Amino acid sequence: MAQVLEFAYRPDDEESEKASNSYLMSIVAVIVGLPLPIINLLATLFFYFGNRDGSFFVRWHCTQALLSQLTVLFMNSAGFAWTLSIIFGDATLTNPYIAYMATVVLFNIGEFIATVYAAIVTRKGQHVSFWFFGPLTALICKD
Repeated sequence: MAQVLEFAYRPDDEESEKASNSYLMSIVAVIVGLPLPIINLLATLFFYFGNRDGSFFVRWHCTQALLSQLTVLFMNSAGFAWTLSIIFGDATLTNPYIAYMATVVLFNIGEFIATVYAAIVTRKGQHVSFWFFGPLTALICKD
């Protein structure tokens, strides 16, 4: 899900810490605002805006963290709305709902593991790229 890439540029300790914190921000937000999917995105968005004028390394990793949280937001929001419609509405528990929720849970676990991994590797000053969000981030972030 994530790949460590070798680059000639080595970020300093402050850059590595800021880049690592961009991933940790979403993990902390999960712990604080678990039932509300928007909390993760807002925390990562605020951190992005606070560091978008930083070095390319920091900006790149803030953008990748933001893109991954945006995808998680859409998946979790759909599951959250569907669950509320079952609890408070006329919808019933169906096999497609169970399959979707299982997919969302697996995706969230995978994203959580990849985020922790990215935070650890990035803190060491290495560049990590998620398999989908890395190339997308490279298109958005220009040096």
